[in-house]
Amino acid sequence: MTDMTQKMPRLPGLWKRLDKAWLFILMIPVVVAVLDPPQLWPTLVFAANAIAHTGVFIVVAISLVAYVKATGAETLLAKAFEGSPVRMIFLAALLGGLSPFCSCEVIPFIAALLALGAPLSAVMAFWLASPLMDPAMFTITWAELGLDFAAAKAISAVGLGIFGGFVTMAFARSVVFADPLREKPQVGGCCGVKKPFQGRPVWQFWTEADRRQVFKDTWLENALFLFKWLLLAYLFEALMLTYVPAETIAQALGGSGIGTVIIAALVGMPAYLNGYAAVGLLSGLLDQGMAPGAAMSFVLAGGVSCIPAAIAVWALVKPRVFVAYLGIALTGSIIAGMLYGAYA
Repeated sequence: MTDMTQKMPRLPGLWKRLDKAWLFILMIPVVVAVLDPPQLWPTLVFAANAIAHTGVFIVVAISLVAYVKATGAETLLAKAFEGSPVRMIFLAALLGGLSPFCSCEVIPFIAALLALGAPLSAVMAFWLASPLMDPAMFTITWAELGLDFAAAKAISAVGLGIFGGFVTMAFARSVVFADPLREKPQVGGCCGVKKPFQGRPVWQFWTEADRRQVFKDTWLENALFLFKWLLLAYLFEALMLTYVPAETIAQALGGSGIGTVIIAALVGMPAYLNGYAAVGLLSGLLDQGMAPGAAMSFVLAGGVSCIPAAIAVWALVKPRVFVAYLGIALTGSIIAGMLYGAYA
């Protein structure tokens, strides 16, 4: 008699391989169809219209990221970690906010810099700014939340990096930041990290077959990534606008005081899913009455503490440095939220 158990896939292994984002994308329409059938079509139409609205921005964003990868312009980032410590902090924060690295790709890059003796203050500046903003995220944020919010977030990302860099430099000799590296740093990634091109960038990348292939692969990979997370975000936004009373959001996160900003930052740190998914969620929250300052602190604190970004830090440094990283992120996010709230 045949042993059928050997042919059946193990559920834990199958669950691990399953993409949870696509699972939720499929589950949301099914749940709505079962519990509230008349709302199914409006939910799907809302998500489709939102994707169409940001379509041009998505194409521009993924094309820019693919161009940077194919030309090898990533190598220019290393120059931010040369020179005086103060100059390094400013350049590292600026380039962290502009670089197209995903949180996984940052790991081997930072591991190499730390191994070569780059100061932790500059690395911290880069680490804090990198997951908060990149060319793709800027264009998507601009499309959904407006240029003012996108520009303010970009400035806040760089500012948070600078803030963290100088805090780390000021306490560099303290027990917190002394001997920061783990004995055996984990330099692997979760997104198929590819080694960037070495040497000077080749701006006319289309003259070389391997660079054209990198452009194509990067473009397709990012297109699928953005489509997946934005579709999930817009489906959640449609549900939020339909089922969450605006008064509830306005009462919890609609004030202009520091308490609202702090609450938003504390909620954002554990609840954050993904920087791109957060764009659609924030759009719905702002429509429901969330204060602009609270939105900024939510997206900054959540971006730094989201699982991929946090893993990148945890993989390389000791727990006390990781805790300092989160503390700096929370403090800087609250300050940025207050400043943006006063401006807005």
